[in-house]
Amino acid sequence: DDEHIRQMIEQVLFTAPGERVNRPDFGSGLLRLVFGPNSPELAAAVEFTVQGALQQWLGEVIQVESVSVESSDSTIRVHVSYLVRRNQQRQVAEFSRQLG
Repeated sequence: DDEHIRQMIEQVLFTAPGERVNRPDFGSGLLRLVFGPNSPELAAAVEFTVQGALQQWLGEVIQVESVSVESSDSTIRVHVSYLVRRNQQRQVAEFSRQLG
């Protein structure tokens, strides 16, 4: 179950809205956002957008506690802290993706 939740989080993170024909609003748009100019404001906006997408699509399964996004060189890293609703267990997951 934990691995399935992790896979669902990863799908939301790395799917761009419009990418899925049958669910055009699914996804976070994360990969589009990280190509903007690097600034504290952009970082805050990316984290807010990602957290909102996770709550929208997985809110019945998890409660997102925090999201942090870092991009360096050609890699993006996302840390997600969340509570699994069915057993109230806290989890932390890290995802990374090569850009470009």
